[in-house]
Amino acid sequence: MMRRPLPLARIGDLLLAERGLTSSEAADRRQRFGSNDIIEVAGSRRWQLVRQTARDPMIWFLLGTGALYAFVGEWLEALTVLAAIVPLVGMDAFLHRRTSASTEGLRGRLASRATVVRDGLARVVPAIELVPGDMAVVEPGESFPADGIIVAGTGLQADESTLTGEAYPVRKHPLAAAPRGGTEPPIDATHWGLAGTRLLTGRAHLRVAFTGEETMYGEIVRSGAHGAGGRTPLQAAIAKLVAVLIVAAIGLCLVLAIVRLRQGHGWLDALLSAVTLAIAALPEEFPLVLTVFLGVGVYRLAKRQALVRRAVSVENIGRTSCICSDKTGTITEGQLRLTHVVPADGIDRARLLALAAIASRPDGGDPVDTAIAREAGDAAVPARLAVFPFTESRKRETAVVAEGPHFVSATKGAVEVVLAMADEGADVRAAWSARAMALAEEGHKVLASGWRPVDSPNVEPDRGFRLAGLLAFEDPVRDGVADAVARCSEGGIHAIMVTGDHPATARAVAREIGLGDGAPRVIAGDEVEALTPEVLRRVDVVARALPTQKLTLVRKLKAAGEIVAVTGDGVNDVPALQAADVGIAMGERGTRSAREIASIVLLDDNFRTIVGAIAEGRQLFENLRLSFHYLLVMHIPLVVTAALIPLAGYPLLYLPVHIVWLELVMHPTAMLVFQELPPEGRLTRLGRRGGVSFFSRREWAVIAAVGALLTACVGVGYVRSLGGAGDVPHARAMALAILTLASGSVTAALARLRTLLSRLVTGGTVALSVLLIQTPWLAAVLHLRPLHGDDWAAAVASAGLAALLLGVGRRVSAQ
Repeated sequence: MMRRPLPLARIGDLLLAERGLTSSEAADRRQRFGSNDIIEVAGSRRWQLVRQTARDPMIWFLLGTGALYAFVGEWLEALTVLAAIVPLVGMDAFLHRRTSASTEGLRGRLASRATVVRDGLARVVPAIELVPGDMAVVEPGESFPADGIIVAGTGLQADESTLTGEAYPVRKHPLAAAPRGGTEPPIDATHWGLAGTRLLTGRAHLRVAFTGEETMYGEIVRSGAHGAGGRTPLQAAIAKLVAVLIVAAIGLCLVLAIVRLRQGHGWLDALLSAVTLAIAALPEEFPLVLTVFLGVGVYRLAKRQALVRRAVSVENIGRTSCICSDKTGTITEGQLRLTHVVPADGIDRARLLALAAIASRPDGGDPVDTAIAREAGDAAVPARLAVFPFTESRKRETAVVAEGPHFVSATKGAVEVVLAMADEGADVRAAWSARAMALAEEGHKVLASGWRPVDSPNVEPDRGFRLAGLLAFEDPVRDGVADAVARCSEGGIHAIMVTGDHPATARAVAREIGLGDGAPRVIAGDEVEALTPEVLRRVDVVARALPTQKLTLVRKLKAAGEIVAVTGDGVNDVPALQAADVGIAMGERGTRSAREIASIVLLDDNFRTIVGAIAEGRQLFENLRLSFHYLLVMHIPLVVTAALIPLAGYPLLYLPVHIVWLELVMHPTAMLVFQELPPEGRLTRLGRRGGVSFFSRREWAVIAAVGALLTACVGVGYVRSLGGAGDVPHARAMALAILTLASGSVTAALARLRTLLSRLVTGGTVALSVLLIQTPWLAAVLHLRPLHGDDWAAAVASAGLAALLLGVGRRVSAQ
């Protein structure tokens, strides 16, 4: 925001003119440039929610699946599938409400009315009617209604914290002369008045240049709203997988029905074959498991002080490969302490603190002034006769007090500013500058203080000061941050500290927490634009960073293939939070807009919590992958044998009751066993940096191999048990025994029986299989026949072989 191009073409010769627009000119310009509607709210919120929900393919899939189950009479399955729609729609409604609340919060900072010069008269109009070229008059305490050039006014100061995050007032100056340098000459920020910021002192005349979405505030809002409906890679991968399985299931059902008809089995057999296969093949578990796991993730992250505002962020937080973290309040405690007081010759410590206290306002909330007051203790501060406040352009604060019959002016501020005003020789100034740099390199924020007698309290001197000494402040690093950084390195996560501090200060803090293995690579914020994404991937600290540079950093890191998590606490951070894969807002000190646009809010503003959330997210993501691994391994033999056995001319392998039995085994296993797996002690590394595939090629190969093995075992077991007598109940019992025992062995191989629930479900699956098959009357109800000892031995061998192949395959694929 240091310089911004001014579009002279839309202002013409009006820039420094005293007149405003006529009503006809304003109407013409409104036709050309549109309304000054910075935040547009189009249409009904309910219809927006309906349209957003209707775009979700998961909703349509669940509706179609539920309708199919209802059509074939499986009402329990139909209700189960349709019930899964409720949390998905609820999640959309929650996100939509939060987005609307965020928009209203942003709107509340804007001017609703403006004083504008029209037809030679000052009149109050709705701010939405302003157009480029208008002359607006802004009084103290009012917000600027649009972006424009200040052309008149004295003693102007503005509060731009909504855009910059800086709490200090910013001095504004009228543009003295028409700029040169083309049709869009760059104009310094001191001449701009910006929509959403507030004039504190003076009366400003503003020549409007940008309105509506073209204002800087409008750009922030548009950036925050852009891409809000996009899907995460996990959602896209699951949607793609589900689509493939649905197409394959439909194709198999049609083929099976046609073949059974041609084999002479009749319409009833053909329909029963197709419906049974459809029930087995339709992958309704996948969206259900995703919904359940995301809900579990929200709960687990909340216990780690990370409030998830979008459940799908549970996926992205686990896939994070790079963290761009603020320093103050996240890596450090955010509470300055005055740790070094270095008086000049002839000045004692108490006198230096007294002078610094005179040039401070501890009741104003500034942490530096608060720290000085805390260190000065009960020392009395004379009444200030005049105060010249700190601003970013002045980089100092000065106050005048009476000491006896004389007036004394005391100042404190940036070392280079105070030294430049000091009546000292070049060698002395160089020595003090070196002492200040040494303190900065140790991680301190360093200020200088000076004083001089003055004749009048009404004029601020800018030279002739005597140096009183240096004040060095320290913002201590939070407990556990160094360990968290080490965990990041162990887990393959690149942590980047982004700060507005001096590079020397930032480097010292980075060394203390272990960034860059103790040798951090530091760049200045203005270097971000020029560096390539690959170079930025090796940077550890960005110092003197502006919000726009933070956004550029996030975008370039994403372009390099990183999955980026970024922290922020102000309106100015909204674009970076939205651009990141995971936007993390500060719950204690963050603004409402930052919290609403972010997908995760830290309740304790601690970097250690971010790393803990990533560890939890990675384990949850791994648990989800294990659950899907299980479902695919079990569905392959189920679906393939349900199709191939009838296609080969044999009697139907499964009846609907058998499919329901198997589904009742697989559903709780997939949704309960794997979500309960605890996180590992260390932060596990990702197999692929930022990969969007749910499984690697090796993992797909393992799934296919185990599925093919079980398919062969079930098929051979069915045909062998069928025998020449055509003992269909015995053959079905053999196939179901293999599948149910395989469910237990695959669960054991994937979950490693680490939890009580995994042991109970695995043991319960095996016990239920034995009970239903070996109890004669239960077997008869299920159209089965009890198995012999050699049958069970073959089923156990098949299940054990599948588990062995799965275990070996997973070890190989992990290498």
